[in-house]
Amino acid sequence: MTETDPQRSLEDEVKDLDERLKKAREAEHGPPGKGPRLRNEMTGMGLALRIGTEMISALIMGVGIGWLLDDWLGTGPWMMILFFFLGAGAGVLNVYRAASRLGAAPDDGDANAPPD
Repeated sequence: MTETDPQRSLEDEVKDLDERLKKAREAEHGPPGKGPRLRNEMTGMGLALRIGTEMISALIMGVGIGWLLDDWLGTGPWMMILFFFLGAGAGVLNVYRAASRLGAAPDDGDANAPPD
């Protein structure tokens, strides 16, 4: 703790603490007007990357499983074709689930939200 000057009033200490808190918040989160807009732009970019990643990974997994089953069972390309379509269906379902959350109301308990 710091030693306080007896001449200094409580109001001055509160003002000083308020100024230090504002500076610390600005250093951590940036200026007050920039936070929500930047966060919304990054959320859109993150959603686009997530949708693309989920679609590609579902297709790769489907083709990979089908190829391994074809190799193991000796069925030619049939399992790979079947699992390609199953992977595509899984990818479309994941994209639909992610896109349907866009219209939903945001949760109040967002752990990543900066303090007010």
